Amino acid sequence: MALANRFAYRSSSLLRQCKAPVLPARAFTTRASINGLVHRQPAQVWKNSKYARLFSSSTLLRDQSQTAPSAEAYLNSGVVKGAANPVNVKKVLVIGSGGLSIGQAGEFDYSGSQALKALKEAGVASVLINPNIATIQTAHVLSDEVYYLPVTPEYVTYVIERERPDGIFLTFGGQTALNLGVQMERMGIFERYGVKVLGTSIKTLETSEDRDLFAKALGEINIPIAQSVAVSTVDEALEAAKGIGYPIIVRAAYALGGLGSGFANNEEELRNMASRSLTLSPQILVEKSLKGWKEVEYEVVRDASNNCITVCNMENFDPLGIHTGDSIVVAPSQTLSDEEYHMLRSAAIKIVRHLGVVGECNVQYALQPDGLDYRVIEVNARLSRSSALASKATGYPLAYTAAKIGLGHNPSRTSKRCHQDYYCKLRAFLDYIVF
Repeated sequence: MALANRFAYRSSSLLRQCKAPVLPARAFTTRASINGLVHRQPAQVWKNSKYARLFSSSTLLRDQSQTAPSAEAYLNSGVVKGAANPVNVKKVLVIGSGGLSIGQAGEFDYSGSQALKALKEAGVASVLINPNIATIQTAHVLSDEVYYLPVTPEYVTYVIERERPDGIFLTFGGQTALNLGVQMERMGIFERYGVKVLGTSIKTLETSEDRDLFAKALGEINIPIAQSVAVSTVDEALEAAKGIGYPIIVRAAYALGGLGSGFANNEEELRNMASRSLTLSPQILVEKSLKGWKEVEYEVVRDASNNCITVCNMENFDPLGIHTGDSIVVAPSQTLSDEEYHMLRSAAIKIVRHLGVVGECNVQYALQPDGLDYRVIEVNARLSRSSALASKATGYPLAYTAAKIGLGHNPSRTSKRCHQDYYCKLRAFLDYIVF
């Protein structure tokens, strides 16, 4: 009890510091928490070396008519010829999701824990940043070092300076980690310290989150989306609605759990909705309402060699208009015909390949109830709550596999099992229904 009280006092005193750089080395690490002390170590010498690189590809599950614009660039940026692990990293920083909040809870603790297990199995040192002590991933048995610090650019930069990681995972901490990564990339912090973003690139993350860029990217491959206009002011939103026609839906960029989103049936409702949404996000999307259409999701895995599989598809019990987090979800889908299923599956693979996702991705559709007309609602180029459900429903470890792919491993080139019941290169088939 005395030891716990001493460490609690030290933790609270350190957190009262306003600037991250003034914190002592190894603050809030696992070792410090065990000993009740803060250890200071000499500065580490770190150099960014150049290595011979090799790019290889596989033809398994590959559609030769489709290309992966970022696959070779990803591998060439960090592949070491002859290395045991294709991506040459010795220490990886994993960004957690922070404290629990509405729309962001235990699913990201699960995905982060799986990523840490994959790193440990690959012999790569791991450093975790997550201020939420009530999580499994903060246990010292999973990560080599744990920092109970806020997930902000200042504190993450402080940890990077102290630990000198070679790479960083941004897709296992939900929207919080994703937004942090985009912000730090724009600040030039990753380039300054030579930290490689593993898995899906920052460019792809920005494209999937920025509603305007996302619409343009899908237009390049003729994938239908709802008629929409990205705006940044209330007046622009009102003007866009005149061209689209009511009812419309407002979606906020870089948001989670439907934050800043809602329906508007007239100008007054839109003005109020846009005003609230713009206080939460710098950009909103004014989109034609598809309320009443079916909502269907696909979980897709892709590696840097352009191999791609759909692990699971799910269907919302409620139609579009009820947020996924508030609806009953059924896996696999029960009301889709074979033609509808394969139409949406092919579109999902085409989207993921075009965007250049490396790891796991969630694609959400709106499907017309009495026809083959569909629209893409959004793409989450990261682990999401749907990913956690799909993993539990199928037994396929999506987060673990995504972490392995981020390290450069190619599931199609190995016969090893990624789970006691599955091979990573094979698609899961269900003979049961999960609600």
